[in-house]
Amino acid sequence: MSIVNQNDLNVRLWAAADELRKTMSADVYKDYLLGLVFYKSLSDRILYEVVNLLENRKPKDLFEAQEVYQNAKNSSDWNDLKDEIQAEFGCVIEPKNTFTSFYQQINARTFMLSDLRQAFRDVEQAQGHAYEGLFDDFDIDSKDLGKTAAKRNEMLSSVIVAMADIDFTKYPKDALGDAYEYLISQFASESGKKAGEFYTPQAVSKLIAQIVTCGAEHKVGFTAYDPAMGSGSLLLQIKNFIKDTDTIKASNRIHFYGQEIKNQTYNLARMNMMLHRVPAGFQHLRNGDTLDADWPVDEPTNFDAVVMNPPYSQKYDARESLLTDPRFQPYQKLPPSSKADLAFLLHGLYHLKDSGTMGIVLPHGVLFRGSSEKTIREHLLRNGYIYAVIGLPANIFFSTSIPTCVVVLKKNNINRSVLFIDASKEFRKDRARNYLDDEHLAKIFEAYRHRKDIDKFSHLATFKEIEENDFNLNIPRYVDSREPEEEINLNEVFAELQSINKEREQLTNEINHSLKELGLSMRL
Repeated sequence: MSIVNQNDLNVRLWAAADELRKTMSADVYKDYLLGLVFYKSLSDRILYEVVNLLENRKPKDLFEAQEVYQNAKNSSDWNDLKDEIQAEFGCVIEPKNTFTSFYQQINARTFMLSDLRQAFRDVEQAQGHAYEGLFDDFDIDSKDLGKTAAKRNEMLSSVIVAMADIDFTKYPKDALGDAYEYLISQFASESGKKAGEFYTPQAVSKLIAQIVTCGAEHKVGFTAYDPAMGSGSLLLQIKNFIKDTDTIKASNRIHFYGQEIKNQTYNLARMNMMLHRVPAGFQHLRNGDTLDADWPVDEPTNFDAVVMNPPYSQKYDARESLLTDPRFQPYQKLPPSSKADLAFLLHGLYHLKDSGTMGIVLPHGVLFRGSSEKTIREHLLRNGYIYAVIGLPANIFFSTSIPTCVVVLKKNNINRSVLFIDASKEFRKDRARNYLDDEHLAKIFEAYRHRKDIDKFSHLATFKEIEENDFNLNIPRYVDSREPEEEINLNEVFAELQSINKEREQLTNEINHSLKELGLSMRL
């Protein structure tokens, strides 16, 4: 059966995880499925390129391409062919280690998990280090896959078989990347609170990406930075708002910088970038602790856009020496050690160009909490750095049901005004969760772009107004979205009560009359 559209691809890849889902949780099995999806995509592309290089044509299918590749292994062209593949893909997958070959080995009952492990190792150790450590979290010996080697072999074989006839080369270049994003969202849905470690819902990513690229859609050499990038979905959304030029594709004009503290999630982001066909020279990703040690320290240190959805109210090491760190020194105080929200904000702001825009998702507490957070907030407002505050609906994230906000920052907000948008009621409810649809996003973005008052939705507050509110940015202080209570006409209420009493008296008399006719002495 051939796949004809994006949805079919999504569904079939998700179905490939059925066997994994029977024995392990989503935050565990995602690494196995996504690792195999990535490996198959690389394998499929190499097979098709081999036929193109050797015979200048497209193969009928993956199995024909596999046969051509196997024959080439024993030919005089082999060394030249390997060099061509290495130059194009940054690695070489031997004919016996392609995904298609593993499927054939499974059918022949010769498949060995050790061969899969070696295939991953060969890719990771390829020249250039682009794939180094990429499969670190694909633990072939994990008891999650099965208690014995035979059971683990059976489990992974079932996933390989389920994916074998999906030819990734048949789709537009972004289809597999979009399918990968779909899988990540499905894992997030099943992972609950753990989803916050790696995924920002697409609607929120889309809103932030549109905001930080507003006015720079045609810029060549656009730079974007996410210091808490997770799986990279927020960063990658930016490419949908940078326009192509006559000669350069948008995805080849954006330099993506990102840092992620968890190695497992960092590797997800790397795969995500590769599957979205972001050239290696435009990926600048790092595994590290953003708040503990600043990065990047090399050029460029400032970016056109900074985007972030950091972990909310996370503890961090608020050591006194950080007060001399240029990221935090201008604000006199550090955010409390129990709540790193503003620490992430200050880090991102430090790396923002004077002409750039930053969008960060935070809990509402940063808008009004006192002590050191109030001191930092006042500094930000006096400098005109806070440009907009957008209140989002509750229960739109997989990891928390609390309402959140997007804080937008700029360094060239000369009049120091702040736009407040209350979008808390802009959602579609579907069972236990709320969703931002395109019409909700359009309404929010238009209000942001025009920067005007809209009754019960937005208000452009002057710096004086904010100062009079003691630098409290709680949205209800600036946008009253409450609906007026309906006026009660007491005369109408009393008249209705009299009517009800008369009706009750009439019914009582009728019941008593019926009881009397039945010869019963009881009365109501």
